[in-house]
Amino acid sequence: MTERTFCIIGAGPCGLALARAFRKAGIRYDHVERHSDVGGIWDIDNPGSPMYRSAHFISSKTQSHFLGFPMTADYPDYPSNTQILAYLRSFARTFGLYDHIRFGVGVVDVQQVSGGWQVAFSDGETRTYAGVICATGTNWEPQVPRFEGEFSGDLRHSVTYTSPDEFRGKKVLIVGAGNSGCDIACDAARNASAAFISMRRGYHFIPKRVFGQPSDAFAANGPHLPAALERPIMQGLLRLLVGDLTRVGLPKPDHRLFESHPIMNDQLIHHLAHGDIRVKPDVERFDGLDVVFRDGTREAIDVVICATGYTMNIPYARRYFQWKSERPELYLTIFNREHHNLFGLGYLETDGALYDLADWMAHLLTRYLLTQAASPDAPQPFDTLIRDDRTDLSGGPHVDSPRHALYVQRRAYLKHLRALCRRVGWPEPDAHALAVPVTAPRPLPGGATGQQVGA
Repeated sequence: MTERTFCIIGAGPCGLALARAFRKAGIRYDHVERHSDVGGIWDIDNPGSPMYRSAHFISSKTQSHFLGFPMTADYPDYPSNTQILAYLRSFARTFGLYDHIRFGVGVVDVQQVSGGWQVAFSDGETRTYAGVICATGTNWEPQVPRFEGEFSGDLRHSVTYTSPDEFRGKKVLIVGAGNSGCDIACDAARNASAAFISMRRGYHFIPKRVFGQPSDAFAANGPHLPAALERPIMQGLLRLLVGDLTRVGLPKPDHRLFESHPIMNDQLIHHLAHGDIRVKPDVERFDGLDVVFRDGTREAIDVVICATGYTMNIPYARRYFQWKSERPELYLTIFNREHHNLFGLGYLETDGALYDLADWMAHLLTRYLLTQAASPDAPQPFDTLIRDDRTDLSGGPHVDSPRHALYVQRRAYLKHLRALCRRVGWPEPDAHALAVPVTAPRPLPGGATGQQVGA
């Protein structure tokens, strides 16, 4: 086994954030990506990607970038999928990450062995590492519902959807009202001959802009109030900004604001108000080309798109993780409680932007490994936290659903990470230091240099 070498699996946003952190800290690593380039799901040409041509960031550019690497001024408030992909590739180029990624190589299996982890790659090679970081993402295994009856039309999951051209001249039903479902429903409203969206419950809709600025920027820059005050104030603001949405056919939410993942979409409300799309309840059954709904109504439909989410999985190492509602149960969404030096990165549901959180997660993992390398035979206080700390980071309560089983509220998460850094004596991530690319070898434990990265 190469001394203290780690394996990063996946070159999406979280894998790239960790690679930057490892390079800056001088931690040796191999980095593999089964696709031909970086970007993960944001590359529409990556086989299995759920990306569609009209997709944009749900969070705004000022809240969504890596630490020390803001998006360029010419980007709009809500960048498109192609702009996000360009941003990720620029990030990888700027910080010299491309030279250390083996493209076209996937992972077949991860096996715990004496003193480390053995990784079997798709090219037939096997290597052993001090640790493995799984960063292969969450939106790769479609969750397809079961329906009664038989449908004679085109029934498929949203992972197969790419272009609104697929809807032209057809009667289209979108099942599911998450953010992607609402986006695709808007494509149907503009292009289909008739469009419907099936919703099993009502949701709170938050406009993308509030008082002339992106709503997440408004929330981040405004006063941070206790939940007991924030909820009624925000509910009052939403009543003022969007009004009673039952007027356009949306069902009334069966939960309070922030008790479920909110919908960031203005366009669906626009199309509902103009009659371009109609809301239907849950699907009861199929009858040929007819879809029969729970309220007894039926519609003749050509295309049914199930925007019903994804099942998180780490197939090459699944047996080494604990699972709750098909989500890996990890300390701080990073640290495996039972298996030493097997980590996950990015397996979380949260209410805000991911990229700076990815930097925070990468920072904690890097500090943990540096501390471990400095005193390999000494007990690590952080290992006790990994085993015992069960702090609730959900900001709950939430609707009882698989999506919220291990939900992480961004504000609660960051607050806890800062407190942990103070508790164990680790610095917080420094955006200014992160902004500087690595241009020279960095010292590694044992006197080696950063030039050995990937060796």
